[in-house]
Amino acid sequence: MKKIGITIGDINGIGPEVALKAVYRCRWPAGVRFVFIGPAGIIAAQAAALKLPDPGNPRSKRSKVWNVESKAKWQPGKIRTDASRIAERAIRRAVEGCLSGELDAMVTAPICKEGFHKAGIHVPGHTEFLAELTRTKNFGMMLMGGGLRVMLVTRHIPISEVPAALTRKNIREHIELTGEALKLFGLKNGRIGVCGLNPHAGDGGVLGREEIELINPAIRAARKKGFNVFDAVPADTIFFQALEKQYDAVVAMYHDQGLGPLKMIGFDEGINITLGLPIIRTSPDHGTAFGIAGKNQASPKSMQNAIALAIDLAGNPNPWKREK
Repeated sequence: MKKIGITIGDINGIGPEVALKAVYRCRWPAGVRFVFIGPAGIIAAQAAALKLPDPGNPRSKRSKVWNVESKAKWQPGKIRTDASRIAERAIRRAVEGCLSGELDAMVTAPICKEGFHKAGIHVPGHTEFLAELTRTKNFGMMLMGGGLRVMLVTRHIPISEVPAALTRKNIREHIELTGEALKLFGLKNGRIGVCGLNPHAGDGGVLGREEIELINPAIRAARKKGFNVFDAVPADTIFFQALEKQYDAVVAMYHDQGLGPLKMIGFDEGINITLGLPIIRTSPDHGTAFGIAGKNQASPKSMQNAIALAIDLAGNPNPWKREK
C-alpha cells in the first residue's frame, strides 16, 4: 500500500479545493491511501461546500486527516498570517511523515509567500523550505507539463541578479540532478539540453561570455561524469527541439526562461517535483489563486497530475535517499 500525504496549503486559496476534487473525482489504484494534512474542521467544511466526502470520516477507506490544530477561520481570498502558519505546520508534519516512513510521498498545495513573510516565516518558497527541513544542500526544482521537463538553475531571484548567481558549480549540479531525475523516471541515458543565457547562446562571445566561461565548461564537466548532455543551445529554439523529442529534459538558467514556454503549452496541467531530497515531493504548478478561491471554479488537473507522479515515483528507488 502507498500512502500519499497532501498538505492543503493556504486554507484561503484553492489548495483544499483542488486537493479534494483531485482525490474524490478521479479513480486511483486500489492500493493507494491519502492523508490530508491541515485543520480537520476546515477540510470538512470545504468538502461539504463542494459536496464531496469528508476525508476525515472514520469510515473512509480511501483517506484520513492528520489534524493541524488552529482557531483560524476559512476566509476565501484573504491573505492571513494564521493561514500561513497552518501551512507551515502542515509541511513540517508531512516531511516528518515521509522521513519516518509513515508516508511514501508528499504532495503540496500552494502556499502564499506574502503571507509567509507577514507571519515571520522567512523562506523563499516550498523548495527551499523542504531542503532546510531535510538538511539537503544540493537540490533543484523541475517543472513538467505539455510534454516538457524543465529544470531551473536559479529560481526566485530578480532577473538582474541571475548572471552573478550562475557558477560552473551550480550549473553542473543542476545538470546532474536532471540526469538523476531522468533515471528516477526510468530513462537510464536521458538526453539533457541546456539553455544559453544570452541571445543565440552568446553567438561565440559577441552577445555575452557566460556560455564560454560558465555554461559549456559545466556541461563538459557533467559529460565527463557520464551524463548525456549537449552544449548550450539558444533558448529560443531549445524548447521546440525538446517537443520534437531531441531532449528528454531542458536545464534553464532562470525562472521565466524555463517556465514561460512550459506554461504556454501546459498551463493547466503543469507540476513540480523537488529534486535532491531524500523524500518524494510533488506539487501543482500554480499558486493560491485567491481570486477564485471558495467559488468552486478551480481545475484540479494539475493536482491530479502531481498526485499521479507522486504515486508512480513512490515505488522507485530514490537516488538521493540517505541510508540511516
